Amino acid sequence: MDTLNNNSYQIRAMTTEDYRGLHALWMTIHGFGIRSIDDSEEGVARFLARNPGLSVVAVAGEEIVGAILCGHDGRRGCLYHVCVREDHRRLGIGKAMVVYCMNALKKEQINKVSLIAFTRNDVGNAFWNCIGWTKRADLNYYDFTLNDANITAFNQ
Repeated sequence: MDTLNNNSYQIRAMTTEDYRGLHALWMTIHGFGIRSIDDSEEGVARFLARNPGLSVVAVAGEEIVGAILCGHDGRRGCLYHVCVREDHRRLGIGKAMVVYCMNALKKEQINKVSLIAFTRNDVGNAFWNCIGWTKRADLNYYDFTLNDANITAFNQ
C-alpha cells in the first residue's frame, strides 16, 4: 500500500521532506512530548532511514494532519508518536494510518506490534481500546537513559 486517498485526506509513507510539517503537527498536540535529539530533524531522518517505508503521514490539502513513526527490530514492531490534529479527529485518519503501518510491518514479516500510551492520555487510550488493541497488565515498562542531553519537552 503506497497511498490511500480519501476525499478529505491522503495517507502515504513519511519522507524526510515531511519533517517541518511533522514538527508543526507535533506542536499542535496538547501534552505531546518531543525529545531534543530523537525528534530533531536528524533524529527523525535516522529513524526513517533505518525503517524505510514504514512510517506514515496523513495529508489534508498541503498540511500534515496525522503521523506515526513506525519501526521494528526484526522481531517486534513499534509505533511511536501516533497523533492526529484535533480538528481532523474522528474521520478515520488514525485507524487508516495504523492499518497502513500494520500492512507495512506484515510485509517485513513482523508478527507482533507494541506501543506506549501515557496513562493520562485519555483520548489515545480510548482510541487504542476502540480499534482492538490489548492493554497489558502482566508486565512493567522500564527505561534507562543513555544520553541525558536527549531531553523531553511537553507541549502545553
